[in-house]
Amino acid sequence: MSTNCEVRYAASPREVKKMDTAELRDEFLVKDLMTKDGVNWIYSHYDRFMVAGIVPVNKSVVLETIDALKSEFFLQRRELGIINIGEAGVVNVDGTEYVLEHKEALYLGQGNKEVSFSSKSSNSPAMFYLNSTPAHKSFPNKKIGTNDVEVIELGAPETANARTLRKYIVNSVVDVCQLQMGMTTIKSGSSWNTMPAHVHDRRMEVYFYFEVPEDQAVCHFMGETNETRHIWMANNEAVISPPWSIHSGSGTSSYSFIWGMAGENLDYGDMDVCPTNELR
Repeated sequence: MSTNCEVRYAASPREVKKMDTAELRDEFLVKDLMTKDGVNWIYSHYDRFMVAGIVPVNKSVVLETIDALKSEFFLQRRELGIINIGEAGVVNVDGTEYVLEHKEALYLGQGNKEVSFSSKSSNSPAMFYLNSTPAHKSFPNKKIGTNDVEVIELGAPETANARTLRKYIVNSVVDVCQLQMGMTTIKSGSSWNTMPAHVHDRRMEVYFYFEVPEDQAVCHFMGETNETRHIWMANNEAVISPPWSIHSGSGTSSYSFIWGMAGENLDYGDMDVCPTNELR
């Protein structure tokens, strides 16, 4: 098993205005997340947000601390959110087993020491998507099943943004310090997500796109409302969204994405909307 970590520093709108396509992708796109029998962490300096993927195939994968944390164990000063987008898997937390079926989630609070991930079947492995943020206190661990989430229907076919939003790890479902996670699925015939475009300077966000067909793509839009940029993305790729940036996408087919947020405000509706006809 291997645990790797890449550190991404924060960039301001001033730098981003000057970036070409390759530089934008190097700065914000996260590839090769779903690692078999290992962990590839991205540590972002935006709110110290961390993102990774784990696919246990041949063995159990242990959650190890990394040098960047300077901690005795990974969750010494952090909380962790996990959503399984694969087949059935098991998360063992200090001797307690949590079975996560497809699209079930688990919240782990600060202070849990021994965490490992495994699949029920190596032929149909689990695919654990992980988000982690700093934590100031310990809250209880909690499994969030598909019947536990808050479901909201948004958008309309007329505006090509009909979608189902599911809130998994939010303060109305589970006690958290600052981490929030949820899942949005674009309905057939629609392509846009998260419109109208908006920013929320009180927190940053990471989008993880999945269920994107192999021959299709999602175009993720970012940047200031008057200086937008775009990044083309494939299945199982993530993108870092700074607090000053919009975050919306349009796909060439239906798709799903997991949104993860961190910052000082847990109010999901805290956003500054930009009218669509004012985007530049």
